Amino acid sequence: MELMSYRKMDFLHRNRIIYKRMPVTDIPTETYDWGWYYENGTSEFYSLFNTKVRINSYKSLKWHIIVLRYLNMSIEPQKFYTLCEYIIDQNNGFITFSVSVGILHNILAEVLEIEFHNPPNTRVRKIIFKDGIGLSAVDKLKIVGSVIGRKKNATNFDIYESMLYLHHQRQKITMRKIAGYLNVSERTLYRNMDNDLKVEKKILNEALQQGELFAL
Repeated sequence: MELMSYRKMDFLHRNRIIYKRMPVTDIPTETYDWGWYYENGTSEFYSLFNTKVRINSYKSLKWHIIVLRYLNMSIEPQKFYTLCEYIIDQNNGFITFSVSVGILHNILAEVLEIEFHNPPNTRVRKIIFKDGIGLSAVDKLKIVGSVIGRKKNATNFDIYESMLYLHHQRQKITMRKIAGYLNVSERTLYRNMDNDLKVEKKILNEALQQGELFAL
């Protein structure tokens, strides 16, 4: 697994592919040694690949390709096509299912036509950790709880942050656990949690059951 993870990231680095970008115009509310906190959240943060994250649906594949194109607009179409071919090869560790060349062509035909008047949609994040800070998933979850939990409330953004770190800690995501870390009642969570987040909770728990671990 570690060899495959190294190989897939090495391919991106050797080809100078941008797969992560910090917020451009959004200013953090608070800055810490471990990272940044955005009180109103930021939708300008992109972080596509990590050692244990894999694409598991066509919708996710298309979104990844769109973001890669957005972050790498200067890449020639043929080189971008080669990149996408590499990603859909299951042997390279990016994806969990088989994708035909024809389907890839169709996706690319759509993506290459996008003019990007607006950035691709991504889930809003409130907390961004610095790379290489040496914090475990447990440490990160404690920080999420202490920073976000101060507000005595929980938005969708807050709930999502907690879900990510519970998942990375290899814990089943439950409303009780989220409420405990955010220092709010389960009733507050049910009131504030939208349908998309409920679906995300189910996907993360199913992925954990199947042995998949999504990156933070």
